[in-house]
Parts: sequence; C-alpha cells; structure tokens
Amino acid sequence: MRVRKISEVIGMKVFTDSGDYFGEVEEANLAENKIDGWRIKVGGSVISMIGGARGVIIPHQFVKAISDVFIISKNALPTQDSEVEEIPEDLI
Repeated sequence: MRVRKISEVIGMKVFTDSGDYFGEVEEANLAENKIDGWRIKVGGSVISMIGGARGVIIPHQFVKAISDVFIISKNALPTQDSEVEEIPEDLI
C-alpha cells in the first residue's frame, strides 16, 4: 500500500464506484489529526442532482479508493429528496 500526501490528492478527479464523473477534490477536512471528509467541487451530470450547489462535503467513510483517480461510493451521492450540505460561495 502506498501512502499519499494530502497535497497529492488535491485536484484529483473524483468518480463514483459506478463510473460516473463526480468532480475534483478541493480540500481535506481534518478532525483530531484524521481525515474526516473531503470537499469536492462538483462537475459533470451530478450538478443537476444537487440543485445547483458548486460543491459538497463527502465523509471519508464513503471513499473506496485513492490511486490515479479518487473513487467514492455511489451511496455518498445526494438524492433529489435529500438535503445537501452546500459549501458557502466564499469558501469556493
């Protein structure tokens, strides 16, 4: 297993485990010296699913793999009915 620095992950393309493009990694959220979640700038067809938000925070437990690309579980995707945690404009 290869250990990566967070700086190597920033800017990586994010895909779901079903192969759909989701966006790009913008930042890691840390809590108690551990990665708690990832701020993802949304792109592709996912934008319509989240109601116009530019980005979302995906909890780290939904990350399946980090290698050449960043893969998240499709269960991490918000549905049309669920409430999305939007990132304020000044943070993007």
